[in-house]
Amino acid sequence: MLEMPTEGSPAPLFTGTTGEGQQVSLADLRGKWVVLYFYPKDDTPGCTAEACSLRDFHPALKNINAAVVGISPDTAASHDKFSKKYGLPFTLIADPEKVISTEYGVYGEKILYGKISLGIKRTTFLIDPEGIVRKVFAKVNTGSHGEEVLAALKALA
Repeated sequence: MLEMPTEGSPAPLFTGTTGEGQQVSLADLRGKWVVLYFYPKDDTPGCTAEACSLRDFHPALKNINAAVVGISPDTAASHDKFSKKYGLPFTLIADPEKVISTEYGVYGEKILYGKISLGIKRTTFLIDPEGIVRKVFAKVNTGSHGEEVLAALKALA
């Protein structure tokens, strides 16, 4: 497993497929703040709470020139369904081969209910307009994540 990027380091470049089947890359988002969040699975309680929290704060995030991008191992079709079901106004990228998740060091062993398994470690990276990681949320409170991200971005921007 690769190490997670740390604050002050360049964000690893990536290109992925959205729920709508389009290609999006980190390079396409240069000039904006990027809220890059990794989550385990579409339409599960914690992941839905996190996505809806970011959705609810999306207008305020957009006002400070931030783009929200979610990545999970789900398929593009699953992302499309999840996005439509909850009215998510931001990009979800499919990473079924876990290439991007591995590059960001968020795919690996994790402990859930006392059992060790392989999976996505729920993590958010705030990336500045030049592509530098400015904040890492390794512990995410799914219900209030949008508010926490907005507060952090306001402090950084």
